[in-house]
Amino acid sequence: MHLAVVACGDRLEETLIMLKSAVLFSNRKLKFHIFAEDSLKPEFERKLQEWPPSYTKKFECHVYPISFSVGNAQEWKKLFKPCAAQRLFLPMILKDVDSLLYVDTDVLFLRPIDDIWRFLTAFNSTQLAAMAPEHEIPKIGWYSRFARHPYYGTTGVNSGVMLMNLTRIRTTQFKNSMIPTGLTWEEMLYPLYQKYKNYITWGDQDLLNIIFYFNPECLYLFPCQWNYRPDHCMYGSNCKGAEEEGISILHGNRGVYHDDKQPTFKALYEVIRNFSFEDNLFQSMYYPLQTKFLDTVHTLCGRIPQVFLKQIERTMKKVYESRVIVNVGANFRL
Repeated sequence: MHLAVVACGDRLEETLIMLKSAVLFSNRKLKFHIFAEDSLKPEFERKLQEWPPSYTKKFECHVYPISFSVGNAQEWKKLFKPCAAQRLFLPMILKDVDSLLYVDTDVLFLRPIDDIWRFLTAFNSTQLAAMAPEHEIPKIGWYSRFARHPYYGTTGVNSGVMLMNLTRIRTTQFKNSMIPTGLTWEEMLYPLYQKYKNYITWGDQDLLNIIFYFNPECLYLFPCQWNYRPDHCMYGSNCKGAEEEGISILHGNRGVYHDDKQPTFKALYEVIRNFSFEDNLFQSMYYPLQTKFLDTVHTLCGRIPQVFLKQIERTMKKVYESRVIVNVGANFRL
């Protein structure tokens, strides 16, 4: 399973905590594709090598420089957050990779990556990427209220968690608003940016919304619990999937891991950050998390702790069973 992330500026720690959450809970081996500024490469390599061997054997890691294959590199680099536009170029850079999951640095996995990876098998013959809606309620969604460019569906999509079949992306001719015939992904990117650059606010996410507005048959929409953001609870709970199943992937956008505006998000980030790999998951992660949540009940997100805890508790039980009970059973049989 291939996992890609783009890290520039001060995103080193955030990225490492995201990768840690992926390794803690995954079942199959992972391959990390980290795109980072040159100054961050040695830090990534050093920090990841410090992890215990029982975890480092669960992944391979490649660190790449920031690069843009078409258009003006400086323009792309400054589009929205530093280097975020790099994700648009993954199909051309990772030519030997068939499929991957791209996530922003401020994402935390609360269940195995294996589970979101299975969505690839749910794609029909035209679908080549999967994202979650930007919002569940059009009247309070950003795109439905403010967008000055085309966007997917009724509320747009959020690109912070994006599952991609790169092979299909590389071979598809995309409908567009520039010429009557189709264009490849690479041919389309820079002209599309030039056409809409004065109308986009959220950079590469807006470009993806424009692409899938003209090619809706190419997108698989997965439920909100796979990209759960403060917007899903700060105005009242509006992600039904998370209420039923718990949060699968937490996306702490708006910088909520680093301020006190959404303490529920910050609590999850901090317990995963502080967890020592060799500790007991329940004693050193789950129980401290429950305690931290007691201090968040004054917030709208803090009033629904079961949404935040349900899935990660289930995940921890499965990890415990696979790593402790199975091993003890095997030793007992010997």
